[in-house]
Amino acid sequence: MLDRFREKRSLRLVTALVVGLLFGFLLQKGGATDYGVLVNQLLLRDFTVLKIIFSAIVVGSLGIHLLVRGGLVDPSIKPFKPKPIIIGGLIFGAGFALLGYCPGTLAGAIGAGSIHALLGAVGMVTGSSAFANLYPRIKGSIEEGNRGRLTIPEVLKVDVGLALLIVDLLLIIMLILIEISSL
Repeated sequence: MLDRFREKRSLRLVTALVVGLLFGFLLQKGGATDYGVLVNQLLLRDFTVLKIIFSAIVVGSLGIHLLVRGGLVDPSIKPFKPKPIIIGGLIFGAGFALLGYCPGTLAGAIGAGSIHALLGAVGMVTGSSAFANLYPRIKGSIEEGNRGRLTIPEVLKVDVGLALLIVDLLLIIMLILIEISSL
């Protein structure tokens, strides 16, 4: 039984490695690891990254929805905790604005040979380690306000498929508008 568990774990690790390498390759080929492209996205001058993100959300959400409907995966919906989401979003945004990379594009930039991205990764690991060490002491204050496991379909009181269709159609319309405006 232990051997079977190790085999499954090894397969998952190899799969994660292959998917991660493919993801990084596609980010790099799409221009999302280029510092100039990322900074211009933040300055609302270049929407390459936004197009990549919106396309990934449309494809990924449809894929996950089909996997859930087919009974191949069981979604793990995390509780909605506004305070840590807001604090984490602000820290993430500040780091992104200062460094010019998010974690995924940072890894891709390191793979493409960026030295300043490598230095940013050191800062990211240092900050993550500091948070992990502080977490037991601050857990109570940042995790208050748990709203339970909320999903968009539950809040809107609509079928999951309908919510997915609406969100994906809105994203596709936004992609088309971005493309038209850049012509």
